[in-house]
Amino acid sequence: MRTKFNILVLAVFAAWILVGAEPVSGATDKAEASKFIDGLSTTAFRVLKSKGLSLEQKEAKVRSLVSESFDLKTIGKFVLGSSWRKASKAQRKEYLALFRQFIIATYSRRFGGYSGQRFEIVGAKPIGKSDVLVSTKIARPSGPPILAGWRVRNSKGRYKILDVVVSGVSMVVTQRSEFRAVVRRIGVGGLIETLRLQVTKFSAQPK
Repeated sequence: MRTKFNILVLAVFAAWILVGAEPVSGATDKAEASKFIDGLSTTAFRVLKSKGLSLEQKEAKVRSLVSESFDLKTIGKFVLGSSWRKASKAQRKEYLALFRQFIIATYSRRFGGYSGQRFEIVGAKPIGKSDVLVSTKIARPSGPPILAGWRVRNSKGRYKILDVVVSGVSMVVTQRSEFRAVVRRIGVGGLIETLRLQVTKFSAQPK
């Protein structure tokens, strides 16, 4: 269940080819997608660098940004893979609710302590039939810069992040592989229970 890599900016996903994606209402414009990511990063770093906010307050604001900026429903469905079609209506509903909490809690805690990075957009290109990949460079106070690609889609008139790719590794593909292994061992019900335990653990941990 533990994600295998760290990302120094928001985050939070569909793979290079989305399965069962939500309807797309319009083409994704490269300039608008870049503007969306640039605005998101500016807001995130402003929060992370704020000296007037506690760590708990920073995490709360980052949770809000992740929730608003990522298409967590589409991501969650893709990550569950073929098991989505096999799951009952009740299981789907519970899974999506827990997946949302799990992702938001995981990345808000991870990002909450970061500050001092510089974020630069270095390019954007169409990818697939409907999306744009916005390429960025994240300069750190120490260590080499992080190169990250953000897959963005115009979904029903709103721009959303579907995936983040760091060093050639897709977040959604990694998470999908981890969930598949869990489902193979203990089924969809077992995955749901595992997510519930993870979310409960996050809630119980001190801020």
